[in-house]
This record gives sequence, structure tokens and C-alpha cells, in this order.
Amino acid sequence: MVQIGDVIISSDVLERMFVCDVGKCHGACCIIGDSGAPLDAGEAGILKAEYPRFKEFLRPEGIETIEKLGTSVIDSDGDCVTPLVDNKECAYVVFDGEIARCGIELAWKAGKTSFRKPVSCHLYPVRLTKYHSFIAANYHRADFCAPARLLGEKLQVRVYAFLKEALIRRFGENFYRELEEAAKDE
Repeated sequence: MVQIGDVIISSDVLERMFVCDVGKCHGACCIIGDSGAPLDAGEAGILKAEYPRFKEFLRPEGIETIEKLGTSVIDSDGDCVTPLVDNKECAYVVFDGEIARCGIELAWKAGKTSFRKPVSCHLYPVRLTKYHSFIAANYHRADFCAPARLLGEKLQVRVYAFLKEALIRRFGENFYRELEEAAKDE
């Protein structure tokens, strides 16, 4: 475990190997779960404001759900999350054959929106938990990510390195540099 500023990072983030293998898992992290993707402070407002820009990239079922429930919802734990279609996949999911992809991110790649996707999605398999005086960054070991662990082992890429872009997006360049240094000491 290492602390950088007010963020405590579990050793698993520094030591475990991981590289998403969507060809094998089919984007299960966008489909499996009892709640939508957690939203950071401000992201609910961003989703609402940007929705017209990425709506055309979504499935009819996702649009129907969003227009019925809203661009974000409060789940049973009281957390702000993305809505789910029929309590299954995220309303922002689109399917490319069998593979679930983020419709928001597709719009971002097409230059239609400045919002890439929720930070929690970008950071997965790391989950952030905010406490009174710190943020815990823990590796979420999901069964559906077994192919990612195998690919990570094969390529020798650690979780934090795989998530470099997302970690910089959330915490900044200096944080990531400190994290790299800390990982060398682990």
C-alpha cells in the first residue's frame, strides 16, 4: 500500500497484471452488476449537458431508459450512477457484435463530445472509495476479467500502467509520476 497526497493505493494496483481483453470478456464490466457506473461529483451534470451531443450514438433501448429515468440515477445505496436498461446493462452501452462498448466514448472518439466517459469506467478495474480524509484506490478482482489478468501476465503490464491515461485524467501527471516511483519500490 502506498499513499500519494490524500489517495491510498492498494498494493494490488501496483503489483497485479492486467490488460483489458474485450475480445474475450465482451465488455462484461458494462453489463454485469447490480448498479450503474459510479459518477464523480459533477459528472451527472456533464452527462445531462452532453447528452444531446452523444445521443445519436446510443441504442434505442438506452435512449428510452435515459429519457424515462434521466442521464443519471440514485441507486439503492444512495450513490449517483448511470441508469441501467431493464436493470441489466448500462444505458450508455452499444453493441459491436457481441462486444459491449461505451456509446459516450464512441461519440468522444468521433469528436462529438468533450466528455470521454465516466471516470469510474475509465479507471476500471480500480474502484475509488471516498472517505472523510482520504480516497482509497482498490483493485476490483472480477471473475469476468480473468482474460485481462492472463493478457496482463503475458504482456507483463501492471494495473496502474494499464490505467496510466485514466489515472492521469483523474489525479494528474505528478500523481502518476509518484505512483510509478512507488511501484518501483514495491
